[in-house]
Amino acid sequence: MTEKRTKNVTIIEVARLAGVSTATAGRVLGGYGYSSESIRDKVREAAEKLGYRPNLLARGLITGKTQTIGVVAGDMESPFYASVLRGIADVARSRGFGIVVTNSDEILQREREAVQLLTEKQVDGMIVTPSDLQTAQHLREIVAAGCPIVQIDRLVHGLEADAVTVDNAQGAKACIEHVIAAGHRRIGLISELEQFAAGDLKSFIDLEAHGRVDAATLYPSWQRLVGYLQAHREAGIPVDLDLVRRVGAYSAEAAKEETLDLLQGNGRPTALFTTDGLMSAGTMDAISELALDLPQDLSLICFDDLEWMRFLRPGISAIAQPLNEMGRTAARLILARINGDTSPFQHQILAPSLRVRGSVAPLKAEGRQGSTRPERRKSAKA
Repeated sequence: MTEKRTKNVTIIEVARLAGVSTATAGRVLGGYGYSSESIRDKVREAAEKLGYRPNLLARGLITGKTQTIGVVAGDMESPFYASVLRGIADVARSRGFGIVVTNSDEILQREREAVQLLTEKQVDGMIVTPSDLQTAQHLREIVAAGCPIVQIDRLVHGLEADAVTVDNAQGAKACIEHVIAAGHRRIGLISELEQFAAGDLKSFIDLEAHGRVDAATLYPSWQRLVGYLQAHREAGIPVDLDLVRRVGAYSAEAAKEETLDLLQGNGRPTALFTTDGLMSAGTMDAISELALDLPQDLSLICFDDLEWMRFLRPGISAIAQPLNEMGRTAARLILARINGDTSPFQHQILAPSLRVRGSVAPLKAEGRQGSTRPERRKSAKA
């Protein structure tokens, strides 16, 4: 039975009760060096009886390990990161590791500060969602200093580190193929499409058409645009630039305004594809304001399967990302590196899955679906 103590139990007291030296007790409780099975049993029994709790900081000074993993998330409030973090935490806990979670808000300077903080906390490795996919000098310096890193969701060009991402292009392509199979040819796209330094939207589409785009190191929204373009090209459908809307900010309100503009314009689409949960929320707000019914007036398909999509009638068809598995895979990779794995760096690409519900309907034979120009729903105060 564990004795109740009013102060922290020291390793000296554990050693005295077990009848061994302090150094021997330290080796057993710290998990380093050699001790016989009988000695290990004596020390552990003494520690349990006294209610000993290890001083992880002191053990870290001896072993060079703190049994912690640092995580830099883009936005901890997002359901995306909640699921990823759960996967990381489950694996880390099963291996006796804790996690220290920081948030960058997708701002490079905050990411640098978060990485610096985790470095000062002497974490054994980091799992990072990088916001700079080209330079990322702070991550290159960490890797050069010997701290292992696993990238999630995105891939920094030329960074010698493992990565876990989702096949965004294939997932988006599956969405558009599903809509095309229903007879749609005018398919709008709502996406933030931030941070592309090589020109405007038309320039990107031209580069992609000529095979001059390296999708691996693009931000996810641009990878999803690649899937949208590939599906059109393989179906022999020309891409109408007026239907591709670059929101330019990770904002539901901005997505709403862009959707309203698209749906109230001439030659509006018969179907919409949104490239993430926030874009989907803004788009649904616009659809509600215009009093459009899904899928009678407009078909809709989304990337990121959020809970409300299952419950909102008629149910929103969406791509589900394996987020928990992304976190679990990243945790397994970082723990392997912490434990000395020197095998070639891995880029594991996980496959998303299409969840078909009721928001995509066959295009009406007589008259193009959604051909009339909707008006904004009048406010109750009007």
